[in-house]
Amino acid sequence: MTVLVSKAVQQIWMAWEGFMDQVTKIRSKCVKNYGICKLVLRRYRGKSLICQDGQQIHAGDWIGELHLDNRQVLQLSREVGANRAGLLTARKLRKSMKLISEALQNDPELSQVKALTGITLLHRGIIHGLGFEVHPLESKGTRWIVTRYLRLLRRALHPDGFLSADSNEQKLVPRMLLLSRGVLVAKYHFS
Repeated sequence: MTVLVSKAVQQIWMAWEGFMDQVTKIRSKCVKNYGICKLVLRRYRGKSLICQDGQQIHAGDWIGELHLDNRQVLQLSREVGANRAGLLTARKLRKSMKLISEALQNDPELSQVKALTGITLLHRGIIHGLGFEVHPLESKGTRWIVTRYLRLLRRALHPDGFLSADSNEQKLVPRMLLLSRGVLVAKYHFS
């Protein structure tokens, strides 16, 4: 019975994501797929940021917002289990970063992107060695909402079922990832 409930929850979540994909397309300049990542081109809204290489990001600048393709992540976790899926997702993410680097250099539609951003709970493991800076979320309200949303997402997509949660879940706090265009291109240009 638990497997059926888990699959039902996952199907509902994927339907919700399909709806949100359509909303995202309306609210952004474009959405492009690169391997296991979706890149949403939009204007940055928020406090000014300074990347470690000195690149400044101000409200109104173009950014590429990264999203994992949860359909692919779910498929991996069903095929190989949660632990192995995490490792494979990290490998696929590295390949996606190479594709995005090439696209930033060659796609005129992405010519004004100053940086990539993303929000994740998995900043300790999945992004290791990818070049991202990790920043706390500034707004307490945003942090609270995003924490609940991402924990719910994690539980909904967990291959062992919605009700399975580990004792470390309360330690999972969302962080903003930031990677300047210059660092991305330098890191993945020849790799």
